[in-house]
Amino acid sequence: MSTYHYYLVDVFADRAFGGNPLAVFTDARGLSSETMQAVAKELNLSETAFVLPPQKPENDFQLRIFTPAVELPMAGHPTVGTAFMLARKGLVQINAPTTNLIFEEGVGEIAMTLHMLANQSLAIQMHQPLPSFGERFADRAAIAELLSLSLEDIDAALPLEVVSCGVPFLFVPITSLAAMRAIQFRRDVWERVLRDFATPHVFAFTQEVETPGATIHSRMFAPAMGIAEDPATGAASGPLGCYLVRHKLVESAASVEIVSEQGLEMGRPSFLQITIDSTGDEITGVSIGGQCHFMGEGALEF
Repeated sequence: MSTYHYYLVDVFADRAFGGNPLAVFTDARGLSSETMQAVAKELNLSETAFVLPPQKPENDFQLRIFTPAVELPMAGHPTVGTAFMLARKGLVQINAPTTNLIFEEGVGEIAMTLHMLANQSLAIQMHQPLPSFGERFADRAAIAELLSLSLEDIDAALPLEVVSCGVPFLFVPITSLAAMRAIQFRRDVWERVLRDFATPHVFAFTQEVETPGATIHSRMFAPAMGIAEDPATGAASGPLGCYLVRHKLVESAASVEIVSEQGLEMGRPSFLQITIDSTGDEITGVSIGGQCHFMGEGALEF
């Protein structure tokens, strides 16, 4: 029997009980893929992260990420939360205001930047792959039914479009904050209309917000990952920023700063910082980030 220690972090929040909870195993050597999946199912958080030595010596760590149902090729809040936890445990040395890391994930190498703030807290930035814009979903009535909304609640001026920066999501523009609050995700409709689509993951957003300084109000649903609703989705936030820039929903600039508020309906307020860099109409850089709060630790024996 072996003992494996893990740490609990609330990601994209600067205080307890906000953001997206994450379990991080900072030393997962000796665990098989099957065991990692079983552990993620046992803990039943939206994601659990497992840290391994890098396959390339010039990189810093290999990171594997599991939902209760599947392994992910990349995910935002586990990547940000793991960087925070490695720094907290002294496994990453913070010797300057800015520290850079390279994680190996399923999509390839992910660059991280850790910023030491004036109050000695860390702000962590994840640089994501450049976006790919995929299929558009034509049946707006089906999406309205899926979300238990009226057709008028789906913004007719914008496409229902798949965007990926490593993991694809279907972006659904909603006309109002009231409609966002009213969403009731219907698993039976999802089984019928989205399970075999280009992506089964649904990201709804509106430009009406609740908190000062926020740009977008967001909700994400991913039954295929074993996640009924996610309080903060880093992997979707980079593509969200790309969607907003491409469809000119934010001011055009060489570098655009966006704040997505998410998780409010779940009682877990989360704030994700998104930066999209562009040259003309071409997106040249995508990053997301935020702060984390350490919650506690534990161990599993098996």
